[in-house]
Amino acid sequence: MRIIRFVNDKNTPALGAVTDEDKVYKLPYHSFLELVEQSKLLQKSPLDLINTVLSEEEPLNRNVKELSLLVPIEAKEVWASGVTYIRSKEARNYEATGGNLDADTFYDKVYEADRPEIFFKSTVDRTIGTDEPVYLRSDSDWQIPEPELGLVLDADGSILAYTIGNDMSCRDIEGENPLYLPQAKIWKNSCSIGPSIRLAETVKDPYEFEIICRIYRNENLVFEDSAKVSQLKRKLNELTDYLVKDNVVFPGTVLLTGTCIVPPNEFTLNDGDRVEIEIPGIGLLKNPVKSQVEHRSIVS
Repeated sequence: MRIIRFVNDKNTPALGAVTDEDKVYKLPYHSFLELVEQSKLLQKSPLDLINTVLSEEEPLNRNVKELSLLVPIEAKEVWASGVTYIRSKEARNYEATGGNLDADTFYDKVYEADRPEIFFKSTVDRTIGTDEPVYLRSDSDWQIPEPELGLVLDADGSILAYTIGNDMSCRDIEGENPLYLPQAKIWKNSCSIGPSIRLAETVKDPYEFEIICRIYRNENLVFEDSAKVSQLKRKLNELTDYLVKDNVVFPGTVLLTGTCIVPPNEFTLNDGDRVEIEIPGIGLLKNPVKSQVEHRSIVS
């Protein structure tokens, strides 16, 4: 069972449930978190509560592809994990050493350490949904998408649902100095999630999720790769445990779990590209790529 937010006939946001048969039902709640809170009050699981609604309602006469989708959850905060796949470690080492893959760096230490890398990624005002444009940072010349499985968390770190995330990243800024990580990761429209969230209770094994990324330029496919979440070095609960430790985690917080898909080192996103990230069972997250302003040099 997937949850979506969409624009209804009154041109206002609405919450919907999408069955595995792709039937869409309107839900009588304003948000996924309201649904979760109601299920707690009634001592039911979110799935049981949704099934009760579905038994009393008729599906919409439109399918998901015909709806104007919104970001599926308005997360106050989005956090992210780094160097959780060996491919990510290799890419970070390449950036940090200027291509000297024989050199060990602190990324090797992070990959092997007990403590994972977890960093702040986005806020509700910086996070967009499917079909909205991701922006290129104007002071970077080497930018890529990072396709990731996202965890939708409750305040205690328990996983409520899964989604797709695009953690846009500036490889040149992070490679210049790791202390520049916030600038390499956070700017306007640098985080995309969606198009839906899938209830955790309907997922038998999240490590079986396959992540697929495609990048189009002038409608031509210029990059495609895929990976399984089972390639993740750490367990999902390792990441959530460290996020909630001594921290305030808002219900509905999204934690991105890192990427195993990295375009070739000579590749950078261009204005007009389109990024598509698919996880079967969750959906297809699509975002056009746009420049914010004409590139200019930063004068010190």
